[in-house]
Amino acid sequence: MARTVFTGGRIFDGTGAPLAEADLAIQDGRILELGVGLEGDEGVDCSGKTLLPGLFDVHAHVAFSYEDFDEVRLMNEPFSLHFYRVAENLRRTIALGITTVRDASGADAGMRAAVEQGILVGPRMQISVNMLSMTGGHSDPWLPSGARGAWGTPYPGMPDGVCDGLDGVASKVREMVRAGADVIKIASSGGFLSPTDDPRQPNFTEAEVRSIVETAADLDRWVMSHAHGAEGIKRAVRAGVRSIDHGTFLDDEGIELMLERGTWLVPTLTAGDTTEELANDPKLPEPVREKLRTLGRPELAAFRRAAQAGVKVAMGTDCPVAPHGTNLRELELMATNGFTPERALVAATSSAAELMGLEDELGTLEPGKRADVVVVDGDPFGFSTLKERVEQVWKDGVRVI
Repeated sequence: MARTVFTGGRIFDGTGAPLAEADLAIQDGRILELGVGLEGDEGVDCSGKTLLPGLFDVHAHVAFSYEDFDEVRLMNEPFSLHFYRVAENLRRTIALGITTVRDASGADAGMRAAVEQGILVGPRMQISVNMLSMTGGHSDPWLPSGARGAWGTPYPGMPDGVCDGLDGVASKVREMVRAGADVIKIASSGGFLSPTDDPRQPNFTEAEVRSIVETAADLDRWVMSHAHGAEGIKRAVRAGVRSIDHGTFLDDEGIELMLERGTWLVPTLTAGDTTEELANDPKLPEPVREKLRTLGRPELAAFRRAAQAGVKVAMGTDCPVAPHGTNLRELELMATNGFTPERALVAATSSAAELMGLEDELGTLEPGKRADVVVVDGDPFGFSTLKERVEQVWKDGVRVI
């Protein structure tokens, strides 16, 4: 294949090192070298532009859309319709320069295969299939009417996630792996967008979480934990989960535990942008709206304390709680709540790659890595306008945007 050289630009290599002027050569889907005056078969003029590694979103739901919060509408449309919206969700995501996502439930093995085979254009995915929840927890679709919520319909390749007890949760981990899960997603606290639970209360006993973690480890999988409440966070950390996702009410004891255990925080600050809008939306169930009305933005304060303490952070957004396409807002929120802009971009590149176990392949611009390259016009740290300045996205050495 042709040797392609990006010339005349600046490089943010993903490590946090200062921007440097250099050319970048790629071939056969890999980065060959960085240097000055490189030559190739094809050239990409990057004068006035900056090259970034492909970005990550390590907490997204590509199978769901912001419009899906209207559950009455969902209940009255064909079941398969939401699958066809996935193509647009993937397109919006990769257009931002996000070439890798960790899907936090909803994407199944068929969606992952469709991207891998080039049927759909989008970021590569690690999938969790469905979130594990205790009975009455964040992913239990039970409704007082006796119906099931529209988001909770199992189908071939998407097992029900509700489970209880040491044997029950272990069995459910095996079901998710059988269905294709690369990572196991659990709810160790209640959530905001589910009508029957309290986000401050723990879900699953610590012994149940440990059973999940140990069963997943036997199958070479890590566990990511949806966790808002302080006790749910601490149970999950003590039990050995890989990451705490959200961390809304993270306290100082939880921070110390995360530092001690090396647990990652995925703060999903972007999700808080829509709290007020969702609280005032009559299409959402009243119990959900009630939980959101007085929430405010406690996750910002929790993130500032975690950032100051040195907790490991990777970028995740929880889109579509804020619509797909708004993912880069996470960089801006991190950079105004305790991170430098450089540290925020590291969270979206090399740190995220490490969290997902992909640091040998992705996350930095260096020889031997997969050629995921994002071409940005101007300053890569001007996060408020970054979305509009992403000009080219290359994935595995192929231009996709």
